[in-house]
Parts: sequence; structure tokens; C-alpha cells
Amino acid sequence: MRQLDFEKLDVWKRSCRLSCDVYKQMDSCKNFGFKDQLTRSALSIASNIAEGEERETANESARFLYIAKGSAGEAITQIYIGIEAGFIDKQIGLALIKEAKEISAMLGALIKRRKGSVRESSPEYESDKGPRS
Repeated sequence: MRQLDFEKLDVWKRSCRLSCDVYKQMDSCKNFGFKDQLTRSALSIASNIAEGEERETANESARFLYIAKGSAGEAITQIYIGIEAGFIDKQIGLALIKEAKEISAMLGALIKRRKGSVRESSPEYESDKGPRS
């Protein structure tokens, strides 16, 4: 059976493993709303990479990679909250966050290859002119 293009991507493989790790960590969590939200956001990363890579154009692919990148940010936020709320062990949670941040950076690089750019936070510039009057 032929391997699909997304199955060759390290970022897809790592995001699949992240999703599995999140599911394992949430197995005993009794807060089903939190558990559902976090597992869905983690699952969405790999799923959107796959969906984007199966699209016809680079722009369509980039669109789904942006969604995957957004899901990584969502998962990171939820893991921080899970640590603070006592649902996730701090050391395990920080390791999950580190992996999600690395995946997010990999997605940014892949978006740049697909689209030519990725939205980054704007640098703060100081004006040598005083305030406008």
C-alpha cells in the first residue's frame, strides 16, 4: 500500500504521538469537559495536517496548516490550565507543552514553504519622533 504524503512528514508523526500522549494523560481525568476539549485540540493538530496535505493547492494546504498551528496553541493553553487545575502533573504537562511548541514551530516552517510567509508577532518599534500632536 502506498504511503500518503502527509505520512512522510515528521511534524505529522510527532503530532500523532502528542495526541496519543495527551489521551494517555487524560485517561483518568474525571473532568470530562476539560478532557474532551484538550483531547480534541491535540487530535486536531495531526488531523488538520493530514487534511491540508491531501488538498490540491499549496494555499489550501497552508490554510489547514494554519488551523493545525492554532490547535497547537489551543492545546498548549489547555495544558497550562490543566497543570494549574491539578488535572495534569506539572513535569508531564511541561514536557507536553515543550513538544507542542516544537510542533508549532515546525508547522510555521512548513507554512512558509507552502505559502511563502507565516504571520509572526510584530516587532515593537520605537519612534525617534515624539508623540503626534
